[in-house]
Amino acid sequence: MAGSNPTPYYTPTSKPTQVSSLPLKITNLYSLVAITFLCSAFYFTGLWQSTSNRNNSIIGTSNVHTTLPCFPSKNITSTKTTHKLDFTTHRSVNERDNAVKIYPPCDIKYSEYTPCEDPERSLKFNRNRLIYRERHCPEKNELLKCRIPAPYGYKNPFKWPISRDIAWYANVPHKELTVEKAVQNWIRYEGDKFRFPGGGTMFPNGADAYIDDIGKLINLKDGSIRTAIDTGCGVASWGAYLLSRNMIAMSFAPRDSHEAQVQFALERGVPALIGVIASKRLPYPSRAFDMAHCSRCLIPWGEYDGTYLIEVDRVLRPGGFWILSGPPIRWRRYWKGWARTREDLSAEQNKIEQVAKRLCWKKFVEEDDIAIWQKPYNHMKCTSFRNRAKNPPMCPAQDPDKAWYTKIETCLTPLPEVSSDKEVAGGQLEKWPDRLHAIPPRISRGTVDGVTEEVFQKDSQLWKSRVSYYKSVNNQLDQPGRYRNILDMNAFLGGFAANLVNDTVWVMNIVPVEAKVNTLGVVYERGLIGTYQSWCEAMSTYPRTYDLIHADSVFTLYENRCEMEDIMLELDRILRPEGSVIIRDDVDKLIRLKSIADGLNWDSQIVDHEDGPLEREKLLFAVKTYWTTAATQGSKTS
Repeated sequence: MAGSNPTPYYTPTSKPTQVSSLPLKITNLYSLVAITFLCSAFYFTGLWQSTSNRNNSIIGTSNVHTTLPCFPSKNITSTKTTHKLDFTTHRSVNERDNAVKIYPPCDIKYSEYTPCEDPERSLKFNRNRLIYRERHCPEKNELLKCRIPAPYGYKNPFKWPISRDIAWYANVPHKELTVEKAVQNWIRYEGDKFRFPGGGTMFPNGADAYIDDIGKLINLKDGSIRTAIDTGCGVASWGAYLLSRNMIAMSFAPRDSHEAQVQFALERGVPALIGVIASKRLPYPSRAFDMAHCSRCLIPWGEYDGTYLIEVDRVLRPGGFWILSGPPIRWRRYWKGWARTREDLSAEQNKIEQVAKRLCWKKFVEEDDIAIWQKPYNHMKCTSFRNRAKNPPMCPAQDPDKAWYTKIETCLTPLPEVSSDKEVAGGQLEKWPDRLHAIPPRISRGTVDGVTEEVFQKDSQLWKSRVSYYKSVNNQLDQPGRYRNILDMNAFLGGFAANLVNDTVWVMNIVPVEAKVNTLGVVYERGLIGTYQSWCEAMSTYPRTYDLIHADSVFTLYENRCEMEDIMLELDRILRPEGSVIIRDDVDKLIRLKSIADGLNWDSQIVDHEDGPLEREKLLFAVKTYWTTAATQGSKTS
């Protein structure tokens, strides 16, 4: 045992002298037994003391209930925070723990590196149907083993809701969109800041007014619409302004010629991912969104046998709405400005109308620049219609929630069976905010393996307790504006996010594709958002996306699947300077992770489980220190 020197077992050094006296033999036997007993007692007492001391030194139990000190948001070029956090664990270590591997800074050219959407790598792939814009991750021998630098002059983002309208130029130093979209009110460059007026290509008067127009056509106020998906989101102004109306949108756009559009969205504090609808399913479960939206997103909805609209149908909830503005809607007025012929635009709209009809959608309304279709609540009537219109065919038996590198199919995903044409397929959802704590239909109907109503209720109580404990350890979790963008790397039923819903934050809930049970559909039925992800690969997001990252048993899940250091390097890439990390896992794994965190130049501390020091599961609280590249472009700093 390290740090102890227990009494060795009794071992005779010479053979005893033979004697013929029986009493003497009995006396020697008694002595031998007594000595053996005493030696064993001393040994186990020493072993217990050694183990106890070592555990106390590892965990630092005297500091478990100490609140983590606040740290300043100093916008200076430095390798340390001005007020260094004391996260020292004060533990004894074995010789093999003494050497900490130091991870050097990457070159400045990697400042905006997105490993699985790398523009250079993408050129090797098929340009047909934008396949080259999909995820194409590096091989294991291509993974970077360095820390992605923040650009010189990087500053902590403005607090929400100010960040919705203003961002620092130094954080996303790209002016291309300010020129390209100048007349469309997307973004303006003003001194050392960007300003987001809230406009868009089809809503130059602002997203708020545009959402008001939509609200005149469908009910956006009664809580029946909570989750939305915005395809080709631009800088996500539509999603940004939905938030103030208790709706949350998953916005996505490819990393393309519209430089940094998703990066701007995230800098504003709006949920977004890099993504494209091409040859693979979108990384979301079936029946996830109450509303889907495309505002001049330039997706060819009527082409390829309606493949892309078929995919929207898969992720759209029964009774959900699809909203389309921009070409070809109202083409009779805009065809000249769109530089297209009337015949071309008319044919495009006819194709969309035909695909929607074959999907059994109803044309809900078309007014001014907006057209809205509604998905049926069930497929009871659609089934008889499908007997006449066989294109697209109904999909054969499959998992409609499987959506990680899953090929898009040109078939209609069947809805769960119903007993009457008035019944909502898959179950009726409660309106928001009751939806958050109600039993999700996937659970009440027993379609999530091993997850019962009782499991759901216990999980809800568990995370209420855990989040309360987190806030007692890190008081910044209770400070409005300190955190905005939060990532939960292993969300399960969304309990962590559910207990933060009243704070000024949003949470991206990840259900790892390696998890035993696919629960992302449950997360969406609670009115939360998320995506699938394998943590053996990089996430589809930019560096410096998240203010706080939470990882529950992630490293246990990925044991023998991929390297700890690669997951930690990915966390470092997507975490903002002075961002925080909370990792829950077995103590042995946390000790190894603590060493990696030291090599990443994070301040960190291992603390006890909320149920006390006897639990093997512990928590690692960490803060990424502030550092940027040097003022001279292309140079490195650590």
